[in-house]
Amino acid sequence: MFKYLADLITYQLLNLPKESHLAESLNFFLYDVPKIYVLLVSVVFVVSVLRTFLPPEKIRQILSHKMEFVGNILASCFGIFIPFCTCSAIPLFIGMLESGVPLGVTMSFLVASPMINEIALVLLWGLFGWKVAVTYIVSGLVIATLSGFIIGRLKMEKYLETLVAKPKTCGCGCKDEYGDQQSSCGPKPAVSSLPLAGGARFQYAYEYTLEVFKSIWLYIILGVGVGALIHGYVPVELVTKYAGPGNPFAVIIAVLLGIPIYANCAGAIPVVQAILEKGLPLGTSLAFMMAVTGLSLPEFLILRKVMKLRLLLTFFGIVGLGIIITGYLFNVLF
Repeated sequence: MFKYLADLITYQLLNLPKESHLAESLNFFLYDVPKIYVLLVSVVFVVSVLRTFLPPEKIRQILSHKMEFVGNILASCFGIFIPFCTCSAIPLFIGMLESGVPLGVTMSFLVASPMINEIALVLLWGLFGWKVAVTYIVSGLVIATLSGFIIGRLKMEKYLETLVAKPKTCGCGCKDEYGDQQSSCGPKPAVSSLPLAGGARFQYAYEYTLEVFKSIWLYIILGVGVGALIHGYVPVELVTKYAGPGNPFAVIIAVLLGIPIYANCAGAIPVVQAILEKGLPLGTSLAFMMAVTGLSLPEFLILRKVMKLRLLLTFFGIVGLGIIITGYLFNVLF
């Protein structure tokens, strides 16, 4: 249906020639935006209802597992249900540490939270298909789990900054109370500590979904808009020259290019779709997206408030190495 409407507007109502750059860009934009919106609202609502069964206190109890590696896995999986913004995850990250959750386990959560979530799943599935979506989610979980486990084995708790129980901000307007922040940083990631039941669950899901949509609808338009321009106007040769399959350093270049950029999944995925269609291998494209969403310079500056430089550099180095290895691996496999 979305493709039919995009073609109808582009080629019949506007009567643009099919081979023109403008037609290709506009058709790309008109097809992706409504499809992403519908998928986003549907999936976020369902996940929001499921989230009401696990209040923050219960989650922190689960993560404090006797076998730390199990805690790493659980924390990585928990990151899927936290909304796509590093600064919104930091208050909960601090709360976990103060409640006794091991540092390595909280690091697994901190890696997974901005990189893997229901938004990434639904957008990747809708734009690239289920194989790419599952590949990205699994690789992100592996990176998050192993990164946290390695940091936990290094015993770097002494490199944490002095933590307060409820920080007033996390560096970009976010409020306290474990993720209750302004809309500029994304929606509330956690539900009340009191259990919800019956219609209250659906009311929360409705309000949360509406808040998610309000906070990222513009990012989707901007991201798809950039992707549409790349899709229609950027020559294939320009992309493949620097990061194409013939360059052995393509994945490293993609990660380095992604670090200065800050975007959530909603803004990054349409751009990745466009560069993937221009000839970049899947692994290189996913490595770029992981760097943008989980290894950005703004994230570095925010985390500097809760980590000393040595721990922060170790964290970024391990995660970055994991992303690079994953990118090369998927280039070989796909």
